[in-house]
Amino acid sequence: MGVKERQEREREAVARSILDAARDLFVAEGYHHVSIRKIAERIEYSPGSIYSYFPSKDDIFFALAEEGFRILCTPDPACAGLTDPLQAIRGAFWRVYEFSKSHPEYYALMFVDRNVPKISRDWQRFGFVKEMRAQIGMVIQRAVEEGIFPRETHPDAVFRILITAIHGAAVGRLSDRLQPGEDADALARDTLEAALTGLRTGFSRTFHPVPCTQVED
Repeated sequence: MGVKERQEREREAVARSILDAARDLFVAEGYHHVSIRKIAERIEYSPGSIYSYFPSKDDIFFALAEEGFRILCTPDPACAGLTDPLQAIRGAFWRVYEFSKSHPEYYALMFVDRNVPKISRDWQRFGFVKEMRAQIGMVIQRAVEEGIFPRETHPDAVFRILITAIHGAAVGRLSDRLQPGEDADALARDTLEAALTGLRTGFSRTFHPVPCTQVED
């Protein structure tokens, strides 16, 4: 290994340690309560060294959020090749819940902490998320066209309602709000199915989505 390659590997290792320390601190103490100095102390580096890797605390958050979204948007082999749009929709939203279980720190930072920067501030780097959202929208539209959902159903409304349902189940588990002995996974499945069933019945909705031009916050 040459000197340049070794230096690059060492730089990547330090950046990784910064991100890991920041993620843990953000989740444990809240984004507003964590400073660059505190992150530096955690990894025994100087604050100046941190700035040589990330210009600001917000940049650290955006790097972590991008990592989290790339994990979340990784195609699920179990959903590959699904031809039934309802199964594909169910699988896409269940994946959000599974992500909250497998990567709770990322989920809490990306979707629970209200003090983190808005992703729309740097949404260009999250174009792949917008593409994934568009793909889900197309599957929902196909479900409408095939009569799975009523004809007047707006795909964005379906997305918003389902993500709200599964997010509620995920946060309930993350915040340990269930009674002893209750099955969080069963509750999440039933919540998702209840939302899907309600949408399929064509109930009188009062929520009307606003067209989105950027990545969702």
